[in-house]
Order: sequence, then C-alpha cells, then structure tokens
Amino acid sequence: MNGKRLRLWDLPTRLFHWLLVLAIVAAIVSGQLGGNLIVWHGRIGIFIVGLIVFRLAWGVLGSTYARFAQFFPTPARVKAQLRGEWRQPGHNPLGALSVLALLGLIGFQAVSGLFANDDIAFNGPLYDLVDGALSNRLSGLHYLASNGLYLLIALHLGAIVFYRRVKQINLVRPMLTGWHEDKGEGEDARGGGPLALIVALMLAVAAAYGASGAWLPEPPPPPAVEIPAW
Repeated sequence: MNGKRLRLWDLPTRLFHWLLVLAIVAAIVSGQLGGNLIVWHGRIGIFIVGLIVFRLAWGVLGSTYARFAQFFPTPARVKAQLRGEWRQPGHNPLGALSVLALLGLIGFQAVSGLFANDDIAFNGPLYDLVDGALSNRLSGLHYLASNGLYLLIALHLGAIVFYRRVKQINLVRPMLTGWHEDKGEGEDARGGGPLALIVALMLAVAAAYGASGAWLPEPPPPPAVEIPAW
C-alpha cells in the first residue's frame, strides 16, 4: 500500500508540546540553580498549570488525534500493539501510557509546588491555604517526584531515539510540521475549531490565574510596635 500524507497533529497540540518542553527545561534549570531564580521557578510552575489544563481541555475538545479517547491505552489496544497488530496513526498504546504518565507527574509537580516552600525565603503562591506541616510534606513530595520526572523524560527521549534508529520512524518531524507519512488507512485529523480553542484557552488562563494566588486577600499588616518614650 502506498503511503499518503496525513494531517496528524494540529497547531494547538504542537504549540502545547514545545511550550511544555521549554517550560520543563526552564523549571529544571531554575530549580537546580535556586537563589533569585527560585521566583522564576514558581512563575514557570504557574505557566505549566495553565498548559496542563489546556491539554486536558484539548484532549476532549481538540482534533481527532489530540483527543484522549482516540489514544487511551485500553488493555485491548495494548495487547494489539504487543502482538504487532497496531496500525493506527498518532500515539500508540504504550506511547500513550508514557504521555499520560508525563502529564500526570508534571501536573502533580506543578500543583504541589503551589503550596510548597524552600525553608528560606520562598513560599508557593497558595502557601497560605495550607498549614506549615502540609506545606512541608508537599515540598518533600515535590522534590522526590522530580526524580520520577527525570526518569520518564529519559524514557520518552529513549523511545524517540529507538523509533528513529531501529524502526526508521521520525516522531519529531510530525510534531514540528503536523504532517505524517501514513502507511495505513488513517484519515486527516478533524475538529478542534476556533470555538474549542477559545474554550480551552479560557480554562487555561483561569487555571493559571487561580494558581497564581492573585485572588487571595492581602495578608494583614504586622502589628505596630510601640517605641518607649525614653
């Protein structure tokens, strides 16, 4: 069967992917260097919250291959891939497991960071909503989960290299161009129009605003200290 050019990844999905890559790199660098950059680490975390909420919304409202229902790794789909019978374009079932795991762990990292503290001078934007003990617990989980995130990123990159070197399939190019050379019977992506994009963006902005803590009341001023007249 002759291959055909297939419209696979829509522009919002591709922009989300590469913005998330840049945000994760920036978060890792700023978190490792610390110091004054920890403030930017927090701001990047808020941005990532918005990105994750956008992707969750786009996974329902977006075009064909961006929708979770299209690639959710059911047992039957996983078995089909393991038997070498999976021919559908987009994320394969095992790749979908990786994608969902990454989204889940990145989401946990971003949300836990909103309540965390560094025991020095930085508190997450929603720190005041929890007590100190819970903030410390979330801070510890935030730190520990970063190791799992590094592992998932390494597996993700390893899979890209494996497909390129062994299977001669370039997974990066479609995420840049949106197009895929399909050898099966896939159809061009449909859906994900302007209204769906507006709704997903509105939800993302609302989530980022909520994560920023800008809606929280100003803390009361410290009590005045009376200075003795002597």
